[in-house]
Amino acid sequence: MENVINTLHLSGTVIGMPVVGHEAFGEKFYYLTLGVPRLSGAQDQLPVTLSERLLDGAMLKDGDPLAIEGQVRSYNKIIEGAGRLLITAFAQRIVEPDERENPNQIQLTGTLCKAPAYRTTPFGREIADMMLAVNRAYGKSDYIPCITWGRSARFAAKLSVGDRITLTGRLQSRAYQKQLPDGTVVEKTAYEVSVGHLELLSQEQAAQARPQAATFRTEATVQQ
Repeated sequence: MENVINTLHLSGTVIGMPVVGHEAFGEKFYYLTLGVPRLSGAQDQLPVTLSERLLDGAMLKDGDPLAIEGQVRSYNKIIEGAGRLLITAFAQRIVEPDERENPNQIQLTGTLCKAPAYRTTPFGREIADMMLAVNRAYGKSDYIPCITWGRSARFAAKLSVGDRITLTGRLQSRAYQKQLPDGTVVEKTAYEVSVGHLELLSQEQAAQARPQAATFRTEATVQQ
């Protein structure tokens, strides 16, 4: 697993009750929603996948505090006859919550697999959407949508498919409305990485990049 960094730290409160999502080789994996606070006072409601082995016989319930370290994962699922890319925070460890620590941190290194989409909002805010491919074990890859703003968006707009980049940010939930063919408008939620810092790796840096243990700063960062 050369040239791969995918580390995540989330700390928040369980919303609702965990449910059994799937089972692999006799090991159950639970799906739950974790409410993670932003500095603005808003809250991201994020999907988490967690093995029964991490629970050690206990069961989480609505309102419980939970802090995890792990990775951002993606998988494809057929919903209403169409394939959808679903994003989850895959827990590898449960850790002690620390109120001094930024509760939502991500570090990724990967390859751009689509050309960045640059746009401006009606209010003049610059945005760039990116899709980052991050390899993991057994020949699999995670395809992680990322969004960046302002000067970083202008920088991202100049990148090309195949460029290797490294970034830090947070996993966010974003509500939006989608109009169906019959005219009905439904509420949807997108999950993506909101990029705080973005860097293009030189060929030498990309060759030297290696997996590493998660190292998170304790100071809070400005969140949108």
